[in-house]
Amino acid sequence: MNLYAIRAIFGFEMARTRRTLLQSIISPVIATSLYFVVFGAAIGSRIPEIDGVSYGAFIVPGLVMLTLLQQSVQNASFGIYFPRFIGTIYELLSAPVSAFEIVIGYVSAAAVKSIVLAMLIMATAALFVPLRIDHPLAMMAFLVLTAATFSLLGFIIGIWADNFEKLQLVPLLIITPLTFLGGTFYSIDALPPFWRWVSLANPVVYLVNGFRWSFYGKADVDVFLCLALTLIFLCACLGVVWWIFKTGYRLKS
Repeated sequence: MNLYAIRAIFGFEMARTRRTLLQSIISPVIATSLYFVVFGAAIGSRIPEIDGVSYGAFIVPGLVMLTLLQQSVQNASFGIYFPRFIGTIYELLSAPVSAFEIVIGYVSAAAVKSIVLAMLIMATAALFVPLRIDHPLAMMAFLVLTAATFSLLGFIIGIWADNFEKLQLVPLLIITPLTFLGGTFYSIDALPPFWRWVSLANPVVYLVNGFRWSFYGKADVDVFLCLALTLIFLCACLGVVWWIFKTGYRLKS
């Protein structure tokens, strides 16, 4: 394995984050903090507890997951799309660097940036709501798996997209709505039976609930099912990435 190549790609992507610190880190933290202020402090005080957890604390895992999904996809998709856009991807493909090393470099950088952002948001949330983490190891496992999975998804989107509009299509029109409808602000157990059944078809429900279980030990669905589906989605993304490099889809033309 060419560790120098992986480190070079990783370092380049992290340096881009440092150059755009306001946009990459500060802006998402401030935007998410507004949810804690409005829903946690203002509205949350008027809403009864959910499974013994205050409403402000209840929405924290969902909001962290919302930011994690958005930023993982956005970081990875832009990271690989921009070299394609300016043509430098061909220099990378002709270098003595394997497809596996290229993916590791871009995906690990996107995942690390998203995880750092998620940790900052959780630290900020603790200033507004009573936050606790009952299962810290499970929390980190869900955090890393989700960041890696959606960074791979973002990598796929960055290869598929042929303009900046398509680059934003999936995050804005699919991921964000699914996250808002995935139990971020409510428990799906409070829904009527039909709508609860519909909600279970939303894959983000399992991500949010698995992550919420790691905080409070409570979830609307079985935590092992949440973990299994996350791993299945991770394997599916890996399979698509393997196919992209095997066929040269949108890379060699």
